[in-house]
Amino acid sequence: MSINATLFVQAIVFLILVLFTMKFVWPPVAKALDERAQKIADGLAAADRAKSELSAANQRVEQELSQARNETATRLADADRRAQAIIEEAKVRASEEAGKIVAAARSEAEQQAVQARETLREQVAVLAVKGAEQILRKEVDSGVHADLLTRLKTEL
Repeated sequence: MSINATLFVQAIVFLILVLFTMKFVWPPVAKALDERAQKIADGLAAADRAKSELSAANQRVEQELSQARNETATRLADADRRAQAIIEEAKVRASEEAGKIVAAARSEAEQQAVQARETLREQVAVLAVKGAEQILRKEVDSGVHADLLTRLKTEL
């Protein structure tokens, strides 16, 4: 064969090979490349979304932490105020109780003073009678004696 015919046959075979490749080989390869490119794009988009969601979640966490700190500070302040109120209430009650105890002690002291005066009057009356008896050296009638004691008690 001649070189022209060989070149011509080789060109036809090459053309058939190119057509076969374009028709049957190239579409699945292109499709696989497109799918891979789409998966990569989807993965990058998902990474961007995750990054923005992470940023938003971090902001929410910071807000919630700030709110929790504020609530804690408020509760501590309320507890402090309540403790001060309880202390003041206890002081008032203690002062009232102290006043009652002092009043009861004064009343008891007054009663004891009255009782001591009565006892002292009786003792003075007995001593006066003994003194009068020794001075007079005579016997006193018990009725008169009781009358004298009563009068002496009232005078003292």
